[in-house]
Amino acid sequence: MVRLAALLIGYVFGLFQTAYIYGRLHGIDIRQYGSGNAGTTNTLRVLGKKAGLIVFIGDVLKSALAIVVVRLLFGESHKDMYYLLSLYAGAGAILGHNFPFYLKFKGGKGIAATAGIIVAFHPAFIPVGAILFLAAFLITNYVSLGSLLVYAGFMIEIVVLGQMGVFGMSQAYLNEMYLVAAFLTVMAYWKHRENIKRLIHGQERKTYLTKKNKAE
Repeated sequence: MVRLAALLIGYVFGLFQTAYIYGRLHGIDIRQYGSGNAGTTNTLRVLGKKAGLIVFIGDVLKSALAIVVVRLLFGESHKDMYYLLSLYAGAGAILGHNFPFYLKFKGGKGIAATAGIIVAFHPAFIPVGAILFLAAFLITNYVSLGSLLVYAGFMIEIVVLGQMGVFGMSQAYLNEMYLVAAFLTVMAYWKHRENIKRLIHGQERKTYLTKKNKAE
């Protein structure tokens, strides 16, 4: 039951569609422009750097806050599931972000929301995630490539640290946590399936911070 509660709390936080709300405040439905994705990258391309930064911060905060709330509610009573419940909260936030019921389940791809999980979950994840994303993005200007590498790194790191005893949970809870992380990783790659095809064929759109991006 506590797992479902953590998941639902996360989902409610994830329903705060930063890109959609920001776009509406500026007279557009962001899902009808650019790539059609209600996320940071499309907002950056369509509405500019300031908009992209605001949306990124909003999406990071919602999953991070979901984890904080779940820890405040259940951290003391379920110490043996501390990190597992944290990941359920983060997973709920990503599901709410990707599949908001009030927008006919058409949201984003969950990468900025995943950054919120990385920030709030455990300090060890922050440098690895930042290095993987920034290295890939600064070298190639492909946001999608950096995002996919972050997820691969997250999946590997959570298993390695788990088996090293960093999370202090039983093997049964660790295995469950690995399954949740694997689900999120598979979902992220599935949401990026068109990006992967374009990367393979050299047709993926590049994103720039120092010059104007094309929204189409």
